[in-house]
This record gives sequence, structure tokens and C-alpha cells, in this order.
Amino acid sequence: MMRSICVFCGSSPGFRPVYAEAAARTGRILAEAGLSMVFGGSKVGLMGAAADGALAAGGKVFGVLPRALARKELEHTGLTRLEIVETMHQRKARMAELSDAFIALPGGAGTLEEVFEIWTWGQLAIHAKPAAFLNVEGYYDPLRTFIDHAVGEGFLREAHRDMLIFGEDPADLITALAAYQAPAQEKWLERFQL
Repeated sequence: MMRSICVFCGSSPGFRPVYAEAAARTGRILAEAGLSMVFGGSKVGLMGAAADGALAAGGKVFGVLPRALARKELEHTGLTRLEIVETMHQRKARMAELSDAFIALPGGAGTLEEVFEIWTWGQLAIHAKPAAFLNVEGYYDPLRTFIDHAVGEGFLREAHRDMLIFGEDPADLITALAAYQAPAQEKWLERFQL
């Protein structure tokens, strides 16, 4: 049973208002579904928009922020709980620990790194938690194409590609995340022989 969903997203708002609107809507929908939101603890960009959307709808929001970023006064001060950790590695581990599933909204290198690490852990059966991409205005279409390319070139199994859920509506993503079942297939395409 899902109780909390981690939202990975940009610390920038992007150039188009649709991104912040989607982030706020995602936070609101999580709150309305009775799900706690876990995120990186910042008040800026899509991170702040998602947290504010959840809080405005009466949701619980838990942030995890490295001390170095808190010193720059980026912490969101209105959260249900904010944990300060020492490193980015601790941040990711704690966010994963607090979450039952993950949604990546639009973002840059940090967002991709976070969700790809979760996906990798799933491939290695370190956990069986689902990960999804909110594909706002086709933002993640090029990524889907690349992932298909990796399958076609033999670097990724189809079953592991299919672990990732893509959708345009946060409510639909929540439903898909709740129905997720991890694949029972090993990560490696072939065994190495000496």
C-alpha cells in the first residue's frame, strides 16, 4: 500500500508556466489522494511549486535537504517536516527510505540522476518500488526515444525499460504506481565467461 510518493523535479521553474502549474497540480493531487509527498526540501523552482500545491491542499510534505543548500537559504520553511543531512548521497538515500514510489517531473541533471538511481536500484532488485515520469507537454519524449534506443542496442532489457511509467496526468500516474509489479528478470543480458 502506498502512503508516500517522492517527487523529483527541477530547482528551476523552466521557461514555460505550464511546468510550475503541473508541479503544483501534482502536489495537490497527492494531498487529495491522502498521500504524503517527499521531496528535496527546497522552496525554489518546481520543487517549491509542488510542495506549495500539496500544502495548500492540506497534505503532508517531508523535505530532505543537504546542509550546504540550507545555508543558502533555499529550505522550504512551511513543511510538515524538514530533515537536514550532510551530503547529497544521504539526501537520496533518505528520500528513498521515506517513499513508496517516485514521480519525476521536468528537471535537469539532478532530477534525471535521482530517478535513474532509483530505476537502477529496481533493476538490481534492491527494492521493488515503482518510478514514473510526468511527461508535461512532451518534455520526456526524447528520453523515451533514447531508452528505446538502449533496448535496441542491447544495453537494456525490455522488461527493465517497462519498469518506467510515463504519463501526462498525475492522477493516472498514481493509479499506475499503485498497480506496479516489479519484473522477475535479472538485469544482465548475458553471463560473462572467462
